[in-house]
Amino acid sequence: MIGFRQADPRYPFLCGDAAQPAARWHADGEGPAHYFADTPDGAWAELLRHEEIHDPADAATLRRALWAVELGDEPAKGVTLRPAVLTGGRDTYWACRAHARRLRARGARRLVAPSAALEPGGAAGREVVGALERTARPRDGRVFVIFGEPAGLVGWKAVEHGAPPAGLISRVRHFVR
Repeated sequence: MIGFRQADPRYPFLCGDAAQPAARWHADGEGPAHYFADTPDGAWAELLRHEEIHDPADAATLRRALWAVELGDEPAKGVTLRPAVLTGGRDTYWACRAHARRLRARGARRLVAPSAALEPGGAAGREVVGALERTARPRDGRVFVIFGEPAGLVGWKAVEHGAPPAGLISRVRHFVR
């Protein structure tokens, strides 16, 4: 399986130690935790949401690397929280972290959850039919979280200094202001 993540091109694309800042599925000191989207749109949406970028002109100024990362075949444990918690703002992170802690205590090394950053149907790929390119059937985005050392996760830099696609901001589930 391939996952996607964006990163500052000046640094490694994965964190190698527990000194990683807290996020939705891990608290300070519980890393490393590696977050991947199932689509490039999802990876860019996570950045736009996290940085609270609402203006397409601001999004166009971003210069990030986009990585395609081989995640392997180890199954991921699905999370079982209410949709409002899974997609909520920072005030819901405590519940996600507690849930992840319980799953990790039972042996889970990988989690899969709905994307908090993409609106439903926000993962919009492209397809070719005949000689015409068109928007493919939209789907909901997913996020994979892999806990522990990044050994075995091989990445390919797909974009060196890129910005999110035009129009993606309208599909981002932004934090409530």
